[in-house]
Order: sequence, then structure tokens, then C-alpha cells
Amino acid sequence: MVDVYLDEKFVGIVDNPKEFVKLVKEERRNGKLPKTLNINYDVDFSEVAIHVAKGRARRPLIIVENGVPKLKEEHITKLKNGEIDWQYLLDESILEYLDPNEEEDAYIALKSKDVTKEHTHLEISLISILGVITSLVPYANFGQSSRLNRGSKTQKQGLGLYVSNFLVRIDTDVSVMHYPQRPVVKSFMHDVINYEKHPSGQNVTIALMSYGGFNMQDALIINQGSVDRGYARSTYFRPYVVEELRYQGGLIDEIGLPDKDVKAYRVEEDYRFLEDDGIVYPGAKVHADDVVIGKTSPPRFLGELEEFSIAANLRRESSLTVRHGEEGIVDFVVVTENGEGNKLVQVRLRDLRIPEIGDKFASRHGQKGVIGCIVPHADMPFTTSGVVPDLIFSPHSIPSRMTISHLIEIIGGKVGALAGRQIEASTFSAESETDLRKLLLELGFRENGTERMYNGMTGEEFESNIFVGNMYYMKLKHMVANKLHARASGRIQLLTRQPIEGRSKGGGLRLGEMEKDCFVAHGASLLLKERFDSDKTTIYICEECGMLAVHDSMRNKAFCTKCGANIEVTAVELSYAFKLLLDELKSLGVYPQLHLKSKY
Repeated sequence: MVDVYLDEKFVGIVDNPKEFVKLVKEERRNGKLPKTLNINYDVDFSEVAIHVAKGRARRPLIIVENGVPKLKEEHITKLKNGEIDWQYLLDESILEYLDPNEEEDAYIALKSKDVTKEHTHLEISLISILGVITSLVPYANFGQSSRLNRGSKTQKQGLGLYVSNFLVRIDTDVSVMHYPQRPVVKSFMHDVINYEKHPSGQNVTIALMSYGGFNMQDALIINQGSVDRGYARSTYFRPYVVEELRYQGGLIDEIGLPDKDVKAYRVEEDYRFLEDDGIVYPGAKVHADDVVIGKTSPPRFLGELEEFSIAANLRRESSLTVRHGEEGIVDFVVVTENGEGNKLVQVRLRDLRIPEIGDKFASRHGQKGVIGCIVPHADMPFTTSGVVPDLIFSPHSIPSRMTISHLIEIIGGKVGALAGRQIEASTFSAESETDLRKLLLELGFRENGTERMYNGMTGEEFESNIFVGNMYYMKLKHMVANKLHARASGRIQLLTRQPIEGRSKGGGLRLGEMEKDCFVAHGASLLLKERFDSDKTTIYICEECGMLAVHDSMRNKAFCTKCGANIEVTAVELSYAFKLLLDELKSLGVYPQLHLKSKY
């Protein structure tokens, strides 16, 4: 006797679960039960689970009966001619959708030639095991699975033309690449998703070699000449938004040029870009702390008698300024209303981003890295035919990661560039490496993709052959200009008196456990002391009871609230966070005593 559950709810018992499951599947295929139903028998838990709920991940498979797939050549021909469609295949039970539970009971063949009598289903295509973005990776079947996942993720971060109407949109934190290109080495999925309309990378000439040590680990060396010609150049857009808020008592914010008598009025120079309506003009080149939208707000706290006093009429300055560490040109200004009918002003800044040291790049195979050096064109290595690479990639990034697909793409890109065509590199159905090598040989190059190269600085020929070719590289959204952060002193938390965190708030940089261990290992004790006094404070301690004492700075006298005035009180330097701990312990009823050793 086996329990039956419908969408996790108990609905009854069956005697013969295997026969029951088989019958339900047959009835579903005959159209008597909904096609959205999925069923499976779990032997370990001795239960039959039926699912019809929405939100399940289901995928289509070809049904196999007695070792023969139900999808025949005639169906494929009719599909191509438009005589039948996808729905017809589902209605005729040639295909069916399985969810993860029912897939546990299925025995799925990957290729039609592998089908045996035991198989229940056949994959429509091998590539259906990959997602949309992962299918864009060329020669993915020659790469490691973890790198394939990473390649899928990095493609989503690549800069390109994200929408064609970006000029009339206000989006948060977006970039547009100036000269995106369609890839030379492509997959069939590029055609399916119309990738050529919104590409997100550029075809570069790449050399695999170490050159001066600047491409150690995952770093890249970029050709200054390529950068000057527009390689990886992009524009970064950042919106600034202000709305006139309404407060209790009919008070309201006002967008406009602040008067000089408002509270916290800035220096006049800060308002130099504002027009009469208090909004910056398009085309203004603004820097950090320049005001882009002028605004004044009513006073925060109104006292009882302040309604009639002069102080109540004093408004405070609350203008919006350019963020710390940012600059740009005002690109677009919108004055409109929000849903409540309040005035809303949006200003968009644009900033030209030319590749610099620290910017992140990646190929489609999960091989990501940052620029380690930008070398002048004249100092770059060159081939015997005079080709200078745009990018130098470290050969040490290949062996441990086993991204053979990365190497094959370089050969494919080389063939495509020389032959003037796109290379078909879809997973499991790509142009073979053997064919590419033959084509390369016919085009007058070594079939293994290597060439003799000369040192650009000395003019000497390198001893080894260098692997050179073309591949599709993406500039990612992680640019060093958005990450750069440093501070001396600044805002602190109210509770612990330690620096606040976060780059946007101008917070401190955390010196963690591991960094501390490095300083300890170096014996840099004074540096340690300096790093750890961000909340240094002087407190007075009673040597009698070990509790915190009071220091009267006016009379320059110290006394203990418990022991009185004639007790020895000593000033001690310690962290405010520790003082806070003592106070919290006292609130729990614990008596923390500090026993001081003599300083002498």
C-alpha cells in the first residue's frame, strides 16, 4: 500500500504503484489528463507524488517507445516546411515536458544512436543541457564545466549596447561601449537571440606569452595603440534624482537657487553651474562636491514657540552634489512630476571611460583578468609579418583551468579573420579543430597557430614560437574608477565611535584579522598600534574598585562615584569599543573590574 500525494497533499492509497504511474502517464499522453501533470514513484519513501502546481522547471524531451524515438525524419521535414508546429508535436505525444521529479524515473539517451530498449526518452539536442547564455560560449564541449558557468556569468557583465534607446532613459549605473563588434567565432544561439543587434565585446589579436612580468597571474597587457584607436572605450552613465517632498504642517522642499541666508549655505563657487531654476545646465563639466540640483528644506525640528519666531523661517540647505570620487559631463536633464504630483528633477551625468590599469576584461571561457600594464605600440612584440597584438595573455592561465576552448577559439578567430567569414562554433556541432588547422595551413600559416615573434623593445627574435590569433574579448562593468577608495579621517558611528563602512558614504578601510597577522609577523608594532586606534579614547579608572571614574575637566579633578574623591584615579588610553563593552556588562548586572599595573 503506497500513499499518493497531489501537490504535497495526501489524496489516497494505491495497491500497485508502478502500474498506477504507468496508467497515469498513458492517460496523459492520450490527452485525457492535463499535459502539465507530472508523476513519479519514490521507492525509498514509498510514495507516489503528482505535481500540477505552477512554477515548476520543466523541459521537453522526445518520447521513446520500444527503443524507437517517436520523432521521425518526416516530422522534421514538415516542421521545416511549416506544415506542423511545436504544439502539434505535444498534442500527438511525440514530445512531452518532464519536471525534475519525473526525470528521476526517466532513462534519457543523449543521441539517437545511443537509444536502447531500456530508454524512455531522447534529448532533442545535446545543447539543450546548456542555458541561453551558456550556449553562446564557442567550443564549450572542450572546456571545464566550472569555467563554463563562470563564462556564462561574465558574459552578463560585458559592456555593449544594452538598449538602443539609452539616450532617453535614466538607468542606474550603466555603461555603453562605443564600438562593439559581432564575434568572428559564433554559436547558433547568436542568431537565435539576434546578438548582432546588441553585441558586447570586440575581436582582438591576442598573443599567449609572458612579457616583462606585467601579466602575471590573471593580468593582461594591453597595446596603447589599440586604446588610442578606440579599443574598449565606453561611456558610464550615472543619474542624480531630487524630488520636492511634502512634510506635516504644509511645509515643502523647494528646488531652486538657495538664498544666502539659508542654514548651511555652501561656498558660492559650488553653485556656479546652476541656472535660475536651481538646476545644472546640460553640457556642464562637473566634479566631486559640485551642486547639480539646488534645494532647500524646512527646518528639521520645530519647537513649541518657534512658529512665530524668526528662527522658524530659516530653511536649511539640502542640495544634491556630485558623489565623492566622481566627475562627468551633464548629459540629460528632465523636469517632471512623480506619482503624488510633486516636482521631480532627474539629471544624468556621463563619463568617458578609457581603459586603464585595473579595468576588468574577460573572454567567453571564464578567463577573466585585469589590465596590468598598457604598453606603447612601439614596445609591443610583433610577428614576422608585422602584426602587433592588441592584448597579451598569460600562458600560465591555461593548464590548471583546462580551458581548451579558449585556445581553439584563437585558432578559429585566426581562420575567420584571414578567410573573411564567421566560424560556426556551436557546442557539439562546431567546425572541427582538424578542419581549422587545414584551413590555416592553406592560408599560409603554421597549422598549430604559432608564429615567430620579435621583442618590440630590443628587436631580438624570441627563442620560442608564440601562439597568436584572434578572439572575442569583453570589457566588464567592474572598472577601477568605480572601486577606488581611500580616506584619512571622516565620519564615525555614533555607538562605537569607529569609522562607518562603505565607499559611497566615505567610510574607512577595514584592517581585518589576516591583515593584522601580517603586521604581527613583520613585527610592525607601531603600525599595528596606529591602525587600531581609530576609536582611541582616554578614560579614567578608580584603582580602588576598578570601575570607571569621572574627570571634571573644568576643575581638573578626577573622582570615583563609588569610592569618593580621595582615591587614586588613573587615566588610561583604550578603545572606545571596550569602554562600550564595560557599560553593556554593567547593564547586565555584571561587575567588570580593571586592575591596573604600575607604570613604573
